[in-house]
Amino acid sequence: MTQKKILIFDDDPYVLEIFSIVLEDLGYAINQSSTSHDVLEKVATYQPDLILMDNWIPEIGGIAATQLLKTHPKFSNIPVVLVSANSEIETLAKRALADAFLPKPFDLDKLEQLIADLLEG
Repeated sequence: MTQKKILIFDDDPYVLEIFSIVLEDLGYAINQSSTSHDVLEKVATYQPDLILMDNWIPEIGGIAATQLLKTHPKFSNIPVVLVSANSEIETLAKRALADAFLPKPFDLDKLEQLIADLLEG
């Protein structure tokens, strides 16, 4: 089986580290970015199977970055999970056209299950 690739957009180095450690331990290949201004180029280069997108990532932000991906014919099929501490995360995820959302602080079991569901479903 080919190793699934996950691209993480988050400006918090600790969150990036936690996501990377946990997901690499689960067997995923990880790439990360601390900005979102070149989201289309990064996705084109890495060709991820799934994207974790922080809502508050610098430059254009998670909602706009996700909308760019979801309205792009080449990338619209890549599942995007919006990640945020915002209490309105479900509403934000819908506005962003994200496939799912994950509230911060996040539960590791929930993260693992959400990613497995999106990649297998």
